[in-house]
Amino acid sequence: MKCNRSSLAVVVLVSLLGVGACSGPGDGAPQRLRVEVIGSSPHDPRAFTQGLEVVDGVRYESTGMWGVSSARAADQATGSETARVDLPGRLFAEGMTKAGDIVWQLTWQDEIAIARDPVTLAEIRRVGYPGEGWGLCAQPDRLIMSDGTPKLTFRDPVTFAETGSVTLTGYRDPKPNELDCAADGTVYANNYPTDEILRIDPGTGRVTGVIEAGGLLTTEERQRTDVLNGIAQLPGTDRFLLTGKYWPHLFEVRFVPK
Repeated sequence: MKCNRSSLAVVVLVSLLGVGACSGPGDGAPQRLRVEVIGSSPHDPRAFTQGLEVVDGVRYESTGMWGVSSARAADQATGSETARVDLPGRLFAEGMTKAGDIVWQLTWQDEIAIARDPVTLAEIRRVGYPGEGWGLCAQPDRLIMSDGTPKLTFRDPVTFAETGSVTLTGYRDPKPNELDCAADGTVYANNYPTDEILRIDPGTGRVTGVIEAGGLLTTEERQRTDVLNGIAQLPGTDRFLLTGKYWPHLFEVRFVPK
């Protein structure tokens, strides 16, 4: 409802009752948050990180660029690499997630999703999809995929068939990149090409929070790196891992109100 003269009496009445009749410009706006750094660990500065996830003590990572794209797995506790598969030179890898007994890995403009063994990361099969692949994460009954537009696409975790979609609202020009499906049902997305992370309600598409994650790297480090990209909740905690393309660090953080 717009506030005008005809509604003034109503406004006065409800204000006396302690109820808001008219929405102000900030009502319904996403919550603003920042990152609180808990610690950091080394990260491969040659990795053009496209996907990051921690499941059952394993850290999965997908890296991009032609000729050097890979799927990687490491022990989260020690950081030791346990599996790695390099993609053919013509494929440019993107987001990756574990869904049941499958690790799915996207490609950017190749319109191919690769199903992998979760232990060895060996390729099992390929499935085609239209358009670009950016980020990917898994909820118990579905995959959620981004393509660089304000739309998130839902997919079957076994067949990769599209099952629905939602368009993001409540934020200017969202470009969700890497995705993380958090334990509480929320989706977090790196907002390309910024240092912001979007917190999304995937049921409605509403952006409910914006996390400012700038300043994690030094000025010198920032000159040698690319954008923030890579977000993974640490299971059973309120903490997340953050990194980026060619970043030399993995940061363990919390998201706290500004």
